[in-house]
Amino acid sequence: MALVTIEPTHADHAIANEIANHTNSRLEQTAEALTWGADEHILIGLAAAGWVYTQLRQPSQRPTANHVLLVSLVTALLPHVLKSVFDQTRPDRLTAVGHWRGIPISGQSRDAFPSGHAVHMGALASAAGLLPTRPRRVVRAVAVGLSLTRVVLLAHWASDVLAGFTLGVAVERLLRPLTLGWSRMASRTRR
Repeated sequence: MALVTIEPTHADHAIANEIANHTNSRLEQTAEALTWGADEHILIGLAAAGWVYTQLRQPSQRPTANHVLLVSLVTALLPHVLKSVFDQTRPDRLTAVGHWRGIPISGQSRDAFPSGHAVHMGALASAAGLLPTRPRRVVRAVAVGLSLTRVVLLAHWASDVLAGFTLGVAVERLLRPLTLGWSRMASRTRR
């Protein structure tokens, strides 16, 4: 049983109602396919594969790979912990109109806060700050777009996605000095 119940805002309800009234099954199927790009299992798999590749082929990039893997693991665990503390009904449980128009049922009914997908994408968008300008912009745009699929699917309220994205940014920024700071200190001692 959760300790804190969070009520969606008036803006959350207004956004969800507009989506439910104006969606269609093609849009929902597209959003459902795209949202897999922010799934924790896929992201951890990619981070682990990148970590292995880096260990074998790109030793100079090991600190970054360590950072990305750690951030991926933390952002996969954190939403589960928070969902055991916070209780909020998903918007897809409150619409009949949306289901007629193609909105699927997602996840546990009272696990809306925060959006785990958005936590992962916030961390990814923040970590993109380590990239050159053009790829950084692309990664950040993709991260925002994938986060918004959760709102389109009515799997989360807009505020859940905003809170999750912000939390992901905070996690990545908090871990960055630990993971990348250690590598800088280690490289200084080797000299």
